[in-house]
Amino acid sequence: MRHRRPILIELLELLVTALVLALFVRTFLFQAFSIPSGSMEQGLLVGDKILVNKFIYSQQGPTWLSGLLPTRPVQRGDVVVFRYPLDPDRNFVKRCVAQPNDTVELAQRRLLINGTEVDESGYTHYTDDRIYPRNVALPDALRTRDNYGPYTLPPESYFCLGDNRNNSNDSRHWGTVPAANVKGRGWLIYWSNARHQDPPSPIASNQELGGSTKTAEKAAEEATETNRAPPGKTSGSRWDRILKLVR
Repeated sequence: MRHRRPILIELLELLVTALVLALFVRTFLFQAFSIPSGSMEQGLLVGDKILVNKFIYSQQGPTWLSGLLPTRPVQRGDVVVFRYPLDPDRNFVKRCVAQPNDTVELAQRRLLINGTEVDESGYTHYTDDRIYPRNVALPDALRTRDNYGPYTLPPESYFCLGDNRNNSNDSRHWGTVPAANVKGRGWLIYWSNARHQDPPSPIASNQELGGSTKTAEKAAEEATETNRAPPGKTSGSRWDRILKLVR
């Protein structure tokens, strides 16, 4: 008669299998992040929880996944998650507007790529109507806010901007994103909570994207504590945003 294995052993095997699968998914396929700042409004709001597709850009570096899953290079218009070039321990989320070797320019807020104006009306958001000129007397953050370049990107780098152009710490202020820093493409909002909200600011804070690391969690927690919704502001889950694709 065949002896049945102890239930404890079977549970342990199930647990180990689940952990291995979860580690595989998080490492190669998808990862969850939260949004603690308003730099991507109105597409991504403070409190949105998103899944990031990590395999789509795997062809930037040869991996065994390249032949198994549909992959492609970063394209203009993609919402990408990347390691902040000035502090790789932090993750940012922005929209890629220019690819390697492109010439990018902002002229009176109008985005020009290789001399051609890009229609950004479907996602770009402005918090005020003022346009700052190219004036050396202005702080760098304001001088480059509405007018920038022209600048030609080096190979293997991307120019990334926040959709909330008046409140975003992005490539206008610290330069390009190396291809090696790109972690994936924003794919799906799996949950959204309106318990906190960014205060208005001419430029974004340095806390951009909270990931699952301890440092990022602390940043997201600090953002939550300082950005509570004002009295009377709706809080709680935003059900209409759940399972919404990131565009």
